[in-house]
Amino acid sequence: MIDWSAEPRTAAAFSLRQVTIQRQAFTLGPLDLDIPAGYVTAVVGANGSGKSTLFRLLLNMEPYDQGQVELLGKPAADADADVELKRRIGYLAELPHAYENSLTAEEKARFASRWYPSWDWSRYRKLLRSFDAESSDKLRKLSKGMRRKVELACVLAPNPELLLLDEPSSGLDPFAWQTMLAELRRFMEQGDRTIVIASHIPDEVKRLADYILFLHRGRPLGFYEKDALFDSWRTIVLSAQEGASAESDLKRVPGVQGWIRSAPGIYQVETDRADDAEAFLSSQGYQILSKQRMELEEILGCLIRGEEARR
Repeated sequence: MIDWSAEPRTAAAFSLRQVTIQRQAFTLGPLDLDIPAGYVTAVVGANGSGKSTLFRLLLNMEPYDQGQVELLGKPAADADADVELKRRIGYLAELPHAYENSLTAEEKARFASRWYPSWDWSRYRKLLRSFDAESSDKLRKLSKGMRRKVELACVLAPNPELLLLDEPSSGLDPFAWQTMLAELRRFMEQGDRTIVIASHIPDEVKRLADYILFLHRGRPLGFYEKDALFDSWRTIVLSAQEGASAESDLKRVPGVQGWIRSAPGIYQVETDRADDAEAFLSSQGYQILSKQRMELEEILGCLIRGEEARR
């Protein structure tokens, strides 16, 4: 996990300080976060973990009960600055807006362009061609994937400073998904843009993200630099004589998240401090048979187990 106090603080696209949303059946927070500007941050968690709620609170679409939010260097709760702030942000909701059902793609784009002085019609039409999404049909008549392509073209056309993308690849076919990844990488090439993406697709996170925020039941489980995360979380398979001493040693493995006996004398250890764990096991005389990077969903599972144990 990143310790921001231990290194120079990067400029933040948005900052949350003790932000909490309390509803009858759900609580988000308290959240203390600095999402770095100029990078892609993926928000990962199961359905209902608070990803969409986080996006809505940033846009003043979901009032929060306590705390402070700073967005693009300005207080997000400042009503006078609200319109100007939103003109610097592109937001793609997880589900399409029903009030747009009767519009065509062109009509949706013309409506959106009124709100964005930076709207680029040339870029919009080029994006439609790239996604193969040119159509005169009403949005309600488009397939889920085709409508998503139109929405992506609209959210990218004004070239916003900050993109908030909630499950952007929902409904996309593999070719369109690859096109979306290429367009998002091109968007980031400017060097001064930020993407925050909520995604449940591990390969999407691996290909795009610089940082990963894990959420579970409204609470943050950790904020990590992606490459460091995958380098440090490993499953180590080792050979050991069975008995109380082996199990006692496994509990002392640095960063241990859990372990199982997969066969007589064979153990699998999950750790978030791979190098330290390997050195410890070797010093105790255990034979290491293999090491393997943990997958994103396996890491999330470990973090959830730890959170549930603390609760």
